Amino acid sequence: MNTKRHATSINVSPINQQTYSVPEFCAANRISRAFFYKLLKTGQGPSIMKVGRRTLISLESAIAWRKQFE
Repeated sequence: MNTKRHATSINVSPINQQTYSVPEFCAANRISRAFFYKLLKTGQGPSIMKVGRRTLISLESAIAWRKQFE
């Protein structure tokens, strides 16, 4: 019996995701990267965290940012 295991990519649903990269956050909120950085510059963007060279947005920060526009 030949049983091969195939590597599969794991897709994380946004509901289970704890942090967003900048491109993921922009796609989830349908905004451009340029607009994202403009929001940060004017103090209207979400709270961000730097991890090494990466910029991440926590799920809590993304939720709080969206709530201010409701």
